[in-house]
Amino acid sequence: MTEKDLIPGTVVQHFKRGMLTKDMRAGSTQYLYEILGVAHHTENGEQLVIYRALYGEGRICARPLDMFLSETDREKYPEATQKYRFEPVK
Repeated sequence: MTEKDLIPGTVVQHFKRGMLTKDMRAGSTQYLYEILGVAHHTENGEQLVIYRALYGEGRICARPLDMFLSETDREKYPEATQKYRFEPVK
């Protein structure tokens, strides 16, 4: 995933979604998020991705851009199937 993929309205999945069984994923929105935009921290200029969970209460979250676009930590999560922490849903 790259910065050009961060278009408002794009639906992305967290790598943990791929670790759910097919039965758990079917019809579920668990670990799916809608990109709302990229914001700039007013104090330090850091770029933050603003996104909304498509499950539960629809919590709005912010994560540093570099972290959002980072690769999945394979040492911590060897069973992960995604290359990146978040990837667009196809």
